[in-house]
Amino acid sequence: MRKTFQLHVEGKHPERVLDAVKHDIRKYIKRERRRDVPEGAQFWDFDCRFGLSQGVAQAVHVSQLTECINAVVAQGEPQFYVEILAKPGHRAPRSPESDAQAVEADDELI
Repeated sequence: MRKTFQLHVEGKHPERVLDAVKHDIRKYIKRERRRDVPEGAQFWDFDCRFGLSQGVAQAVHVSQLTECINAVVAQGEPQFYVEILAKPGHRAPRSPESDAQAVEADDELI
């Protein structure tokens, strides 16, 4: 998804437009996560970029998109650009050190 969203649409209430934009983004992410994961991958990961325009968009984490949108709305900007690209994700194996720390933390709780 590569799209510039307009926040000020004539004849529509700004809060409803904002809700519709957030809904479209969430719907796209859910739709991409429902697709079959390629062989060798464990999940769908997302490369996201956000900015006032395509030229100034910067990389952000998918969980920060709503915060970025809210910041743009608070500044009173008329539009913003979002780019969300799905890619196969791979979880890194846990290291023995992190396993040992988890066991020590469990022992402290007992």
